[in-house]
Amino acid sequence: MNDTDLTPLPAPSPPPAGTRRARAEIDLGAVRANVRALRGYAAGGAGLMAVLKSDGYGHGAVPCARAARQAGASWLGTATPEEALALRAAGDTGRILCWLWTPGGPWREAIEADLDVSASGRWALEEIRAAARASGVTARVQLKADTGLGRNGCQPADWPDLVSAARAAEVEGTVRVTGVWSHFACADEPGHPSIALQLAAFREALATAARAGLDPEVRHLANSPATLTLPASHFDLVRSGVSVYGLSPSPEVGVAADLGLRPAMTFSASLANVKRVPGGHGVSYGHTYTTPGATTLALVPAGYADGVPRHASGTGPVLVAGKLRTVAGRVAMDQFVVDLGGDSAQAGDEAVLFGPGDRGEPTAEDWARAVGTIGYEIVTRIGTRVPRVHVHAQAPEAGEPGATEPVGG
Repeated sequence: MNDTDLTPLPAPSPPPAGTRRARAEIDLGAVRANVRALRGYAAGGAGLMAVLKSDGYGHGAVPCARAARQAGASWLGTATPEEALALRAAGDTGRILCWLWTPGGPWREAIEADLDVSASGRWALEEIRAAARASGVTARVQLKADTGLGRNGCQPADWPDLVSAARAAEVEGTVRVTGVWSHFACADEPGHPSIALQLAAFREALATAARAGLDPEVRHLANSPATLTLPASHFDLVRSGVSVYGLSPSPEVGVAADLGLRPAMTFSASLANVKRVPGGHGVSYGHTYTTPGATTLALVPAGYADGVPRHASGTGPVLVAGKLRTVAGRVAMDQFVVDLGGDSAQAGDEAVLFGPGDRGEPTAEDWARAVGTIGYEIVTRIGTRVPRVHVHAQAPEAGEPGATEPVGG
């Protein structure tokens, strides 16, 4: 699963103007390499959907979409229709599925933009049919079955009615059912008993759809952890989300490097102040940290408004002046402090909150462990006032698999 794009990179050059306070550097070469690695896991010729919800898990949806297409992602996926429409507006012309709808959503806009839309119940199917009639375009619809996750998706008791109604809509010409799909609840816990139960329920949902006369183009169930560990669930398509960006979906599945994945985001900031203080000096709100002796404090100008978890107060790891430090005292809205002890630094020096780990810096998964959450949350919470700087955006080398769909940005 290794790729030349996964080799450690040299330390980044000084940040450009406008990104000196804090920045999130996104390695698009890592995104491409991760997609190729995940395609290598896909069993039986299954295609790969790169999931780009929440602005590409905080990495920038449009440039990451382009990188994923270059590396051979045959589908893109978003939660909201607005996210999918933004990819269309940026120039992507390939297949895109959007699945999180509420009544009165932009069905007609999505249908006219040639998106695949998802329905989990009759109300959605009826709104899709009405929008298709109004637009004069046959809607591409994927039906979602609830096989045990208990969120979106049609319950087994209602599934026969939904697939029969969808088939009737196909006959009238308003709808084409392009997919049947579902989502795992516990695939990030290999061996969990719900996994086999959901796989069996999905197979039964497919059989019911077939009896109703549906012949979907793609059947898909596998998320990132199932892509990595459960080939029996791959069917026609795997949906990879957090792993596209180089994070393991859970410790139980394995660490990123062992899975052939490389974290794409490096979150860093330039020190705003460095000063000597005496022992017994309180640090930040509430004085939850007091210096044990004369020391040097460094101010990192990023806080919970930038996505640094307040729960990281006293626990968050940071690389400053060549060593791992821990957040000293409370994380504030715009800043936090680290205690350098006997070491020195100066304003403008780099503090690395997380990255791939090549230079000894923490990873997003280290931050997740420090604050009792998951890596998904760490990267997606990085705020909008932190500029995204995308590097290694060059086109793939000759002979590298990729799609031709352009994505601007």
